[in-house]
Amino acid sequence: MTIGLACHLLAIVSARFDYPLGGQYQACHMIVRLPRMANMKKEDNLFKKKAATRIALISLLLAALVAPLAWYVEKEGSEAAVVSLATEESKRLLLHVDAIDLAGSDAPIKARLAAHALTGGLFEIVEIYGPAGNKLAEAATALGGSIEKDIPKHGRPAYTSAAYENLTLPSGQWGIRVFVPLRLSRSGNNITGYFEGVRIIPAWQKGEIDATALKMALIAALAALFCGGGIYPIVVLLSAENNRKTLEVLDSHISMMEALGRAIARRDSDTGAHNYRVAWIAARIGEEMGVSGANMQSLIAGSFLHDVGKIGIPDAILLKPGRLDEQEMTIMRSHVDLGEQIVTGMGWLDGANEVVAAHHEKWNGSGYPRKLAGSEIPLAARIFAIADVFDALSSKRPYKEPLPFEQVMSILAKDTGSHFDPAVMKVFEHIAEEVRTNIAEGLESNARRLLEEIIRKHFVM
Repeated sequence: MTIGLACHLLAIVSARFDYPLGGQYQACHMIVRLPRMANMKKEDNLFKKKAATRIALISLLLAALVAPLAWYVEKEGSEAAVVSLATEESKRLLLHVDAIDLAGSDAPIKARLAAHALTGGLFEIVEIYGPAGNKLAEAATALGGSIEKDIPKHGRPAYTSAAYENLTLPSGQWGIRVFVPLRLSRSGNNITGYFEGVRIIPAWQKGEIDATALKMALIAALAALFCGGGIYPIVVLLSAENNRKTLEVLDSHISMMEALGRAIARRDSDTGAHNYRVAWIAARIGEEMGVSGANMQSLIAGSFLHDVGKIGIPDAILLKPGRLDEQEMTIMRSHVDLGEQIVTGMGWLDGANEVVAAHHEKWNGSGYPRKLAGSEIPLAARIFAIADVFDALSSKRPYKEPLPFEQVMSILAKDTGSHFDPAVMKVFEHIAEEVRTNIAEGLESNARRLLEEIIRKHFVM
């Protein structure tokens, strides 16, 4: 609900009951403009620090994960490229010496020619097998002869597709062993022989592969870090926009709360300071009892709007200077039901229901309208009862002077166990002197300031 709608609602209430709001119409914009800029800036800076820290940690973690992965993928790709080149070149030479089909009687001669042709250029060790897996020829360079003992042995070849394996030799040299089944054509299914070759990767080539893999790892890591750096301002911007929208909604809610509270206060010939004071006193008691979050917000809203149902009470009864007769009293007591109907189903104001519906209940069950007793009365209403009576007795009214603090506390103590919850009263006794000191001036501006501080604390996220 927007601020404008809240103010419009107040205007409707004014017209319905012939109540001239005048300057009070502006009251619906008062609480929403709380002096909270310093607090918001502090929270904003804290959020930015947290966001920066978390995004940095995530970016570093992501960089730590993708860098090794990029290194591995690039190294595997480079190895595959080396193998592919060696395989294609070996096939070309085998085809050149007519050593692809090794099923004939001249297969050993072809195999020996091919083995010697391939040794020394691309491979240090070459082995060529017939289609049945029988070795037809073998050749090796001097280097190949020195490392042959370190090459793993295997049985007759029977593989159907090209493959390779990495070899790490005791000398620290890095080699690749390729396995290539020979076919007369790429699409042919019949294997006509097998070619195997061991290639020792030269130091310069190994260095290039390692350097390229490291470069890709660094690029991946930097990309992750730059991504985090790019996300940070977007997160901050979206968070600021979300906070702004949240505060706008909050402002409209609080504006409605104040508008309704001040409207009924004016109808009841009050300055409105009572609503501010009792809401603040109730909140202070709630803080001492550990009430927080949505429960605290409901306590504040309910305390501020406790008499909202009086909007529906005729002026002849609401403003009657003398005592009310029984029939008039019945109508006056109906303000509880009317108030409950007003706040029920109004979203955020639903939280005010507990205080509005039960603020005239008493601990011993003699209150109204439901004659609830003990813990049947919502805690918020039990807290408010003490705040309401304390303020009523301590405040100056057109028909009475404020009572001394000691007398007020004596009256509250006397009614504890009948009207008031003893446990709540015990908590209030510890802060009663602080409460008296803060509300001693009795000015509406001071009461509003106290409530604003509570609202900033419990409503601004």
